[in-house]
Amino acid sequence: MNIQIFGTKKCNDTKKAERFFKERGIKFQFIDMKEKGMSKGKFNSVAQTNGGLENMINWEGKNKDLLALTKYIAEEDKLEKVLENPQVIKNTGGP
Repeated sequence: MNIQIFGTKKCNDTKKAERFFKERGIKFQFIDMKEKGMSKGKFNSVAQTNGGLENMINWEGKNKDLLALTKYIAEEDKLEKVLENPQVIKNTGGP
């Protein structure tokens, strides 16, 4: 099994996930969303697991203008907008 943690270095949830796996001696790969982002294919796979794109967005986030744009943009453009602005992606789980 290949475990990947998508997050940022400063995110408390990311740190908790890393600590969880380290304490159990489980290997994982950390992908910094600010540095690398996520490919469309990987994002679609994660979104499908979590019930779709709408469930991947943190609608309670700080940037209300970006969230409003994301909400009302054409469906075919939403994925691109989210991938360009990974800060709107919510923590979708972990330990």
